[in-house]
Amino acid sequence: MPRDPSIKKVLIVGSGPIQIGQAAEFDFSGSQACRALREEGVSVVLVNSNPATIQTDPDMADVTYVEPLQADVIAKIIKKEKPDGILSGMGGQTGLNITAELAEMGALDGVRILGTPLKAIYEGEDREKFRDLMHRIGEPVPRSVIVSSLDQLEHAASVVGFPAIIRPAYTLGGAGGGIAYTFEDLKRIVELGLGKSRIHQVLIEESVAGWKEIEFEVMRDANDTCITICGMENVDPMGIHTGESVVVAPILTLRDDEFHLLRNAALKIIRALDVQGGCNIQFAFNGDDEYRVIEVNPRVSRSSALASKATGYPIARVAAKIAIGLHLDEILNTVTGKTPASFEPSIDYVVVKVPRWPFDKFKTADRTLTTAMKSTGEVMAIGRCVEEAFLKALRSLDTDVEHHSQLSELRMILSRPTDERFGALFDALRHGMTLQEIADITHINSFFLEKIKNVVDMERALASCADDATIRKAKQFGFSDSDIAHYTGKNLHEIESVTNLPVYKMVDTCAAEFPAQTPYFYSTYGDNFCEITQSERKKIMILGSGPIRIGQGIEFDYCTVHAVIALREEGYEVHVVNNNPETVSTDFDTSDRLFFEPMTLEDVSHILQKDDYYGVMVQFGGQNAVNLAVPLKDEIERLGLKTKILGTSPDAMDMAEDRDRFSALLDTLGIPTPPNGSAYSEAEAYATAEQIGYPVLVRPSYVLGGRAMEIVHDDTELATYMREAVRVSRSHPVLIDRFLQNAIELDVDAVSDGTDVLIGGIMEHIEAAGVHSGDSACVIPPQSLSHKILADVREYTRKIALGLGVVGLVNIQFAVQGDTVYVLEANPRASRTVPFVAKAVGIPLAKIAARVMMGARLADMPYKEGEISHVAVKEVLLPFNKLPGVDTILGPEMKSTGEVMGIDYDFGRAYYKASIAAHNRLPKSGNVFISVTDDLKDQILPVAKTFVENGLAIYATAGTVEYFADHGIMAHLVRKIAEGSPNVLDMLRAGEISLIINTFADKQSRHDHQQIMRHAVDFGTPYITTVQAAVAAAEAINSVREESLTIEPLQYYIGR
Repeated sequence: MPRDPSIKKVLIVGSGPIQIGQAAEFDFSGSQACRALREEGVSVVLVNSNPATIQTDPDMADVTYVEPLQADVIAKIIKKEKPDGILSGMGGQTGLNITAELAEMGALDGVRILGTPLKAIYEGEDREKFRDLMHRIGEPVPRSVIVSSLDQLEHAASVVGFPAIIRPAYTLGGAGGGIAYTFEDLKRIVELGLGKSRIHQVLIEESVAGWKEIEFEVMRDANDTCITICGMENVDPMGIHTGESVVVAPILTLRDDEFHLLRNAALKIIRALDVQGGCNIQFAFNGDDEYRVIEVNPRVSRSSALASKATGYPIARVAAKIAIGLHLDEILNTVTGKTPASFEPSIDYVVVKVPRWPFDKFKTADRTLTTAMKSTGEVMAIGRCVEEAFLKALRSLDTDVEHHSQLSELRMILSRPTDERFGALFDALRHGMTLQEIADITHINSFFLEKIKNVVDMERALASCADDATIRKAKQFGFSDSDIAHYTGKNLHEIESVTNLPVYKMVDTCAAEFPAQTPYFYSTYGDNFCEITQSERKKIMILGSGPIRIGQGIEFDYCTVHAVIALREEGYEVHVVNNNPETVSTDFDTSDRLFFEPMTLEDVSHILQKDDYYGVMVQFGGQNAVNLAVPLKDEIERLGLKTKILGTSPDAMDMAEDRDRFSALLDTLGIPTPPNGSAYSEAEAYATAEQIGYPVLVRPSYVLGGRAMEIVHDDTELATYMREAVRVSRSHPVLIDRFLQNAIELDVDAVSDGTDVLIGGIMEHIEAAGVHSGDSACVIPPQSLSHKILADVREYTRKIALGLGVVGLVNIQFAVQGDTVYVLEANPRASRTVPFVAKAVGIPLAKIAARVMMGARLADMPYKEGEISHVAVKEVLLPFNKLPGVDTILGPEMKSTGEVMGIDYDFGRAYYKASIAAHNRLPKSGNVFISVTDDLKDQILPVAKTFVENGLAIYATAGTVEYFADHGIMAHLVRKIAEGSPNVLDMLRAGEISLIINTFADKQSRHDHQQIMRHAVDFGTPYITTVQAAVAAAEAINSVREESLTIEPLQYYIGR
């Protein structure tokens, strides 16, 4: 059946900011859906609040609304745009929840729900309806009780027993869920879960912990044709969220009859739900045909991105076309170019996914892996055997691995899984634990443990008998040359002479049954047939950014994709190296050739040697890609390749990172910088700090996201920092800067061609100096700076870009204290703010930079820094609600996972939109708790006055109540926490506080602040921690009272 001609315009709901449980996979799927619908002549209206994504590019949809993902806002967009249908399954849990809300409020009258019907949303997400549906179709589910209040817990415990699994309805990434081993656990987890659930409902079910976890990604069309795209199995057994588990495809440990038992159940379930499009179904399997249906996601899911990249099958593209009426046999599989989408993919390799956790950032977080997600991203690796895929995945993670040798410690890690468990499996076998002992502790299938044992046995073989045959076998197992050199004691050149280069195999969805058109490759050893075909075109390699982590997010994938688009438009052949399955850069048709490989010097070097590359671009992939610039340049010279590092030279990048060289450049240019120095030892650190004067900002060199960055106030704090936070060395000094108190920070993103400099935008931070720029809300254009200050910023930006010899992107951070502009640092690479700036001002900075790096001149392009009549605010999303135990206080080390954008015609309304988009809804009524230090009381006074004028009631402790009373503002008294009840914690628990404004000065108030923040996070109460943000919030509340929000597409603001 051809597509439904009555569907001319479709609204796609995006997933909003990157957060734990909902990452870049929905940028990938949403972007694919936009393109698929437009191919069919359907007009696409996109709503998404995330400026960092390719999806919200003004060219991706016909009309793009960068607005808060709130039902009331989207209802206005529907009224304005009048779409024929709404496609919610591409926006993750957020998209489904909003669609259900829109339907319940009557906003979808005359609008068809496409793909996932409303009934399927309810039956897939409402735990009671889901259980009833499974019972009706005869599919087994765990014994369970639905609760909506704490009074029902004793009954639930008596039915289910312990341990019990808690699953809130309508949440993402298992948020609010967990495993309860005692009644106290049950009460604590359910209380949080009820608060997280949209319908205040929690499922308590019997534990199937220790059973195998199996997933199927399935697809169905309106003709009732159903296929399975991919079967995946978790290495970790039930009890750990699938997003937290190591996952393997295809399924390797089920017999054929067991596989088809679950496959048939999956197809039966998607038919019962009547989903037209993609659906993810999770099973617990205990052998002997005993299984339980655990969960159904009636939408494109996190696992869909993995399944799509593992098989090459474009799930989101096909699902979008099914949603407008096309059948599977009418949709062409664009990977083969010959087969219809109704062919089930088959794969002749092994795919492994390993999560990337943020615990390198959050030392105090609870690292235990449970049914709630904590990872920020993931890597995917492809090999011809499980061992190879395991080792390539571990190499791709790019994280420090702590090895364990004490058996008691290993047993502890294995029995109570944390992010260290996968690595600990290798350590346990290295230190003499048996396969049976590990299997008994972990319930991990012995098949996978044997594969890990094969790796450990190979390490021993290399150490004892490193003949050529053993070395070649190690390469087939995924060992890197440097690994082999380490175990054998031989030098790298000796190893390279034995191993030679890998061959590259194609991912084609059909195990080579049909010829494939899409070049998508992985490396392997063991045969001599390489499937790469060479062309005569000029080739450029772009290094991607790897797994999403705090400090290096989806913004860099945006920059990578923009660079690819710009270069392909100019006729270059563009190859991408990346290992993140969630991203647009690893989509099957983004580049001319994709290598799914670890981002190490060795792996990149092997690819370079396989073809004739004109150049490599490192500045779009974030700090990790930039860190490869100098080693890659040296390696290219060693190998005698003609390839160039394009754009800013590695030496110029090093100058920006090397504090002494950079300070010398600023002195030469006559640009002020805070007093600073580098310390190569503890003794030097004390001397430098004394010379500069406390407080000082200390951090290691060559880092991303402000990792291990801290403000220290005296020698004692500096001693603690030097001892615990960093390993200082001659090659990696500690950088020490005077901390500029009460300064205003600025960020500038610009492009330079070596002669001219184009400033994209100047962003003013809303938070005070001392909060990492990635965690601060910021605004374009600046709101409080004089023309002279801005003129100085522009002049310094041009001088630094030209002085460093930047060719491409540069981000410069400034601090303004009084009338003086200080330069804090310069990063000659893509920054986190490039997508925000590009969308705020309408200048595609990354595309311009890519062209400049290939020799184009800014003078020949039609772009210049312009004035805008609107205001754009970037606000961040913090992960504290997903990570128990994390210090909630913002500082110079970055903590946010994602960002949103608010855009309107004045600052107040733009900030209001950004706040509600970041799940920090500013109240229009209710009670505000204010607690600030004495030196800030005069600054908070006008804020309190604005709140009272707008009908909000103020609560505060004694000193603040008295101060407000002296200045004509009535406030209600609550006790300090140490004084007992009634205090702010009691009011938070009772749901009586609508907003918290809280700063701290000393250790006691810091302790109170942490308690208040933790309660605010747990109970979903908006909070503000700086006076600057409180002033912005007051202005926002005032603006929204006086005027309604502007609802216009991004294209309207930037003149497209």
